[in-house]
Amino acid sequence: QVQLVESGGGLVQAGGSLRLSCAASGDTFSNYYMGWFRQAPGKERTFVAGITGSGGTKYYADSVKGRFTISKDNSGNLVILQMNGLRPEDTAVYYCAAAYGRTVFRELDYDYWGQGTQVTVSS
Repeated sequence: QVQLVESGGGLVQAGGSLRLSCAASGDTFSNYYMGWFRQAPGKERTFVAGITGSGGTKYYADSVKGRFTISKDNSGNLVILQMNGLRPEDTAVYYCAAAYGRTVFRELDYDYWGQGTQVTVSS
């Protein structure tokens, strides 16, 4: 069992930056592929970024490429989403998720989810 807790959300002006953290506990963190998703009001949850267990391979949604960076600290059991150049359309609840032992691309294939952290970008 893995517990995930997100933090770092808040209100920021367009063009600003935020750093989201996801703290994991309960199992060997390096065994998990980690992903970030977001859900805007009235919309479905969508993939933002993913990173393999070792941190060696990263994936990004086209909408965030060049602006967001995902990283993983296996010694600290943290996955970080650095968000730069924020836009009003980035406003959403951001969730981290974990998948054991494999790289996954579908939301339903993740094993564990955090409760989410709100990001609001004002224009």
